[in-house]
Amino acid sequence: MDLQQNLRKYAELILKVGLNIQPGDNILLRLDVHGLPLAREIARQAYQLGAHQIHPVFSDDQMTLARFQLAPDAAFDEYPAFLTDFTEGAYLNNYHLLSLFAPNPELLKEADPTRISRWQKVTAIAGERVMKYVMENRVKWSMAALPSPAWAKAVFPDLPEEEAIDKLWASIFQVTRVDQPDPVAAWAEHDRQLRAHEELLNQYAFEKLLFQGPGTELEVYLPQGHRWMGGSSISPKGERFMPNIPTEEVFTMPHAYRVNGTLSATMPLSTRGRLIEGMRFTFKDGAVTDFSATAGQEILKDILDTDEGARRLGEVALVAHNSPISRTGLLFKNTLFDENASCHFALGSAYAENHVRGKEMDAEQKKQAGMNHSITHVDFMVGGPQLNVTGVKADGTRIKVLVNGKWAI
Repeated sequence: MDLQQNLRKYAELILKVGLNIQPGDNILLRLDVHGLPLAREIARQAYQLGAHQIHPVFSDDQMTLARFQLAPDAAFDEYPAFLTDFTEGAYLNNYHLLSLFAPNPELLKEADPTRISRWQKVTAIAGERVMKYVMENRVKWSMAALPSPAWAKAVFPDLPEEEAIDKLWASIFQVTRVDQPDPVAAWAEHDRQLRAHEELLNQYAFEKLLFQGPGTELEVYLPQGHRWMGGSSISPKGERFMPNIPTEEVFTMPHAYRVNGTLSATMPLSTRGRLIEGMRFTFKDGAVTDFSATAGQEILKDILDTDEGARRLGEVALVAHNSPISRTGLLFKNTLFDENASCHFALGSAYAENHVRGKEMDAEQKKQAGMNHSITHVDFMVGGPQLNVTGVKADGTRIKVLVNGKWAI
């Protein structure tokens, strides 16, 4: 594997497909030390494409861990307002968000979970004002991953560190299609296929979806005016961009108050330095009324207790079980990858783009339409080879959507 050549191809993919950089665009670039080689290549190519400014926002795992372990307790009660002002100011000045992340799934494993919970709530509340720019696609934004030694060892624990990093790079290049001769062209075709599913599902205009599988018997109503999305999104200027690299999903919003039945997760959820395993939920009138987990139940409870909306669903996503990520057979211990191996739901906030009037309605109108609101959005995986999904139209017509985890439409 020629790492440098693939990094150049990856950078080109991120800029031309992920952000669709146009002359005059600026980039707000989030990264850590592991992202520097890729970020430097991105900068060279971005300026060649006509970008004006790239502003790096740097983070460091060890500094983050030190804060959670050693900072005074009061440090977790308030988020500096000027940081929110800075982010909003960037968005208002034609900056678009690129997040390069090299996760450490177990970074906060030994940190105080109450501090983690408090800080997540504080940052979520402080960030509500700027989240709308991303949730409503007012700016272009994209996320792409690269290995950290800790992540590589988490995915390939039996390999030496250097070999694990090489193998994780190879896996990333495979599922993002960077290993193909022309990744940009490959993504154009992939986007076309995802949007074909999106168009077909929107034509069906299902009243509800029925999920059936081991431990799952769930009825999910969809709001009137719901809209399926898949692949690329569109900015206010009409420019297509790809928020997630990789992505294999077609998604919409469930009705926040009309979900009933039982639901079982089929993959662990990696969050807050821990794995939540064996999750099971019972829903009544849209809300989680009972839940359990074989591991990490206290973390799951804390997520559900974030606010009232955290006990309701904000996203339902369909992913074929034979997707490229699923075919790797790996648990990436990172939601961006694992959610694209499997059908999934999200607890918490819905995306405004998933309703035809989502960007026009005020908070009360969104609630009346069945759109969930929360300061959190946590995806968990429910798909697999035994999952069947049936769409039911308003006249009672039933259409098989997924059979044994694979597309039937």
